Amino acid sequence: MDRQTGILHVIYGDFSLGVNGETDGKKFAYIFNYGRGGMESMVVDEKEWLYRTPKPTFWRALTDNDRGNQLHLKSGMWLAADTFIRNTGARVKVDGQKVENPGAPGNKRFFGNETAAKVEVEFDFETITVPAAKVTVGYRVEADGSIVVKAHYFGQKGLPEFPVFGMRFLMPTAADGFTYEGLSGETYPDRMAGGIKGVYEVEGLPVTPYLVPQDCGMHMDTEWVKIFRTKVLDNRYIVPYYETSDYKAPDQAATVQPAPGHGSLDAAEQRQSERSQAVQTGTQQGKRLCKQTSIQIEKTGKPFAFSCLPYTAEELENALHIEELPPVRRTVLCVYGAVRGVGGIDSWGAQPEPSYHISAEEDQEVEFRIRIG
Repeated sequence: MDRQTGILHVIYGDFSLGVNGETDGKKFAYIFNYGRGGMESMVVDEKEWLYRTPKPTFWRALTDNDRGNQLHLKSGMWLAADTFIRNTGARVKVDGQKVENPGAPGNKRFFGNETAAKVEVEFDFETITVPAAKVTVGYRVEADGSIVVKAHYFGQKGLPEFPVFGMRFLMPTAADGFTYEGLSGETYPDRMAGGIKGVYEVEGLPVTPYLVPQDCGMHMDTEWVKIFRTKVLDNRYIVPYYETSDYKAPDQAATVQPAPGHGSLDAAEQRQSERSQAVQTGTQQGKRLCKQTSIQIEKTGKPFAFSCLPYTAEELENALHIEELPPVRRTVLCVYGAVRGVGGIDSWGAQPEPSYHISAEEDQEVEFRIRIG
């Protein structure tokens, strides 16, 4: 199907909704899955940005202070809620009009040529806490390919405080790094006074080497963050070893021993021989690389907090020492609307100051825009 800039093409699948288009020469395609409860694919310029469906997040890895004041014993159910959540429904709007029965068999009334200027998909969730709480996550796709994400937690009486509330995005490969506008260094709600406003570039996905892994890499009061990726999982982008920066070309005057019955090989023939061998073993020696691209998360109203790490909170919790963390494979981007303070009056029982607690009995919300780059 030919794409026209500024027009969204909408595909009504049996169990999913597809939205694709083109803006400023960049093609994008998104898939929202009703059963999985969210956006299961986000492809920009043929690069996939999602490894799993984004979900609400309620837990950050414990700090020494958290362990000291027994946050895990009081609020441990939020760790389970962070891992498992029940998807209870979905709604679709196209250009502001609700679409009844967008999936099978109601989708049979569509012909595959539907277009729109705006598409909205909202998902309902129920936590596995006791009592259960409700959460909604909405995605609004606009004609330029940007996506406004809004997650709303409905407060529930009787639930303990939680460490964070936001959205977690799991990307297929480790990011090259990220740039953000906000406060310098690592900051928390009760650790912001030393942060200096500015634009900062971070190389890779650094994890603070605590003796016992714990939460790290939090950035408060953020205007925007841009994540850069080169590596992909797509086999079409395997780069032979001889084309990577790791490859060391032989000296121009070098020769190698020829096979029996052949004369000596000059340097060019040697390189060609090595290239052929590299291509043949490309899946072992090659790297899955393509041109560096990015996506940007930016505020729509008030600033947000974020962390961009190679591990989930659960992976950090599971390691007793830094060397027990798994190899770096993914990018875990969490965008928060609420973050609990870390305290620090002491590490054997003192709580953060009352203004730095997050009540699960009150509504919480986070909203931001994903802009394709």
